[in-house]
Amino acid sequence: MLSLFINPSAGKGKPMAVAAMAEKILTQRHIPFAVYAAEWPESLEHCTEAWIIGGDGTLNFFINRYADIQIPLVMLKAGTGNDFAWALYGNRTNQEIVEWVLHQHAHPVDMGLCNGRRFLNAVGLGFDGEVLRSMQTIRKLGGHLGYLWIVFKQIFRYREMEYELECNGRLETGKYLLLHAANARRTGGGFMISPASELRDASLNLVRCQALPVWKRLRYLPVIEKGLHLDLPFISHNLVNKVFIRAHKPVYAQVDGELIYSRDFDIQLKAGALMLRY
Repeated sequence: MLSLFINPSAGKGKPMAVAAMAEKILTQRHIPFAVYAAEWPESLEHCTEAWIIGGDGTLNFFINRYADIQIPLVMLKAGTGNDFAWALYGNRTNQEIVEWVLHQHAHPVDMGLCNGRRFLNAVGLGFDGEVLRSMQTIRKLGGHLGYLWIVFKQIFRYREMEYELECNGRLETGKYLLLHAANARRTGGGFMISPASELRDASLNLVRCQALPVWKRLRYLPVIEKGLHLDLPFISHNLVNKVFIRAHKPVYAQVDGELIYSRDFDIQLKAGALMLRY
């Protein structure tokens, strides 16, 4: 049975309103469905399709809670950032998404692993992780605005660290402001950090930004936000299937908007691992 998986605490209560809208359309179309909100099932045994109603963190929780997901997934925008839902459906409203996906086939999309944890959007080390440590402010102000405010503060505070990277048979060391392994293009509710990423290209896009003085960080923040930075001399990016990153000391990183803390990051791709209806 088609099942709605709701995170009631995401997006300032928005998921319940989105779920009510989806339930109304499904009822009108005489499509049977089940609803899981406060308590989710132990397995997906009785689910033929899962509609996840929340944000990027809710989706990340879902794909890590359930092993070997074989059923099609749909993602509705009801969180703080909604970056992966945007990657699937662009600027469509939730009502437009519901009415559209009912007529779409499911397609395989790539999935990443970071230290064994699954992700669909991206892993961001260092600067990204420090921004996410202020997640409460981000949620209070709203996805993109909150993220932008914390980024602005970290521009003045953050100090780059030495990293060692091993990817595509090469060893690379240096100080980086940003290390970002992306499956999708957008993060932080609208920052196009990896505009060249594709969900079905069997690759992650590894974006690296060298250490920058504060004035350059301020100068190029709007450029990075719009995804116009890949040709800048202090930016490098290339396609990888796996990358191992070691920091000089343990650092915070975000994995689909969820915070982790480690010194070593083993990141790899699982091509076509999940089916998404879009």
